[in-house]
Amino acid sequence: MSGLDRFCDRLSRPRRIRRGATLTLVFASVLATGAATGSWSEGAEQGRKSPSPATRSVASSGDAGDAADEAADAAAEAMADGKSGKKAAEDAVSRSGDRWGSVYSPGEFQEFEQALDGAYTGVGLWARRAADGRIEVSRVQRGGPADRAGVREGDRLTSIDGRRVAGLPVTEVVSLLRGDRAGTPVTLDLERGTRAWSETLHRARLSTDPVTVTRIAGGAVLIKVDAFTKGSGERVRSAVRKAPEGAGILLDLRGNSGGLVSEAVTAASGLVDGGLVATYDVRGRQKALHAERGGDTSRPVVTLVDGGTMSAAELLTGALQDRGRAVVVGSKTFGKGSVQMPSRLPDGSVAELTVGHYRTPSGRAVDGQGITPDLEVDGGAETRAETVLTGLGPPS
Repeated sequence: MSGLDRFCDRLSRPRRIRRGATLTLVFASVLATGAATGSWSEGAEQGRKSPSPATRSVASSGDAGDAADEAADAAAEAMADGKSGKKAAEDAVSRSGDRWGSVYSPGEFQEFEQALDGAYTGVGLWARRAADGRIEVSRVQRGGPADRAGVREGDRLTSIDGRRVAGLPVTEVVSLLRGDRAGTPVTLDLERGTRAWSETLHRARLSTDPVTVTRIAGGAVLIKVDAFTKGSGERVRSAVRKAPEGAGILLDLRGNSGGLVSEAVTAASGLVDGGLVATYDVRGRQKALHAERGGDTSRPVVTLVDGGTMSAAELLTGALQDRGRAVVVGSKTFGKGSVQMPSRLPDGSVAELTVGHYRTPSGRAVDGQGITPDLEVDGGAETRAETVLTGLGPPS
């Protein structure tokens, strides 16, 4: 057996990546400056009582073990033939029917993990792939290069530096948008309605501040969570703890495309006194996520959601709704609730494939269905939510 044959034989089985937890519950969209926001891998969190998925959601489960094996075999065979192992793995994942399965190069996966830490080099926009394969801007970071150039949520991204992006995996779009150094240029071709134009942006080193806390009319506290990156859950819990006595909480999860599920569980721990947050299955085995004890259960809570509320944000919404801890106001959420597992491939790439789905405490499935608000509102949702919050007394 040649050295290459021995190498492929040793590495042709995918290895689960273990950083405290091996599952990911994926973001529904991808941070187009580095990583999926709706959803990637996660490390162990201090004090966490059970392993939890990170975040990225997938629509169909399939047999992730078989798909991962096939991806690993394809990568090994391609390497033996002097071809790209990553491209072969992508083809295998595509054939698996896992709509949200992805393959990352080692560098892309590292960038993704850095983005979950809240820092990245890019242009400050999030993107997702529509059902027709087109790439859409799902959110724009305030103050970033894309924001300063006037790029808006809902704009369509047609090409990057002259390369067409329709039909590409979102991870590849991310790779094109990112760069090694701040200050490097990238040209985007965009569409908005009937308008088509180009923008040359210069990448910047950006940090995300996913949680903002403000006081609103009547003394209530508005906690806006853009994504569940590392540390965001504790910031939510701290904001609840520091809110004036008797003040209501307006938890705004609109446009939150996901993040680390462990952070969503930590956020829940600020509003419930322990107990079940969600259950999830991994290849038929049921597991549970529990909040820590000691959360505030006395103040009224209203949660704001919309069609951009995805993945880990839906998990939190469903938990608060099922447990009668919050009135949910807005429009139906996106419907991303699938568990993924990352596996290391022979060439160092990482494949993320769906292995199961999560459910709310009452057993409701989220994937493909979303969360229906208690009060559905099309326009003026924040004003209606404030009105509802004013009329709520302390939880019974």
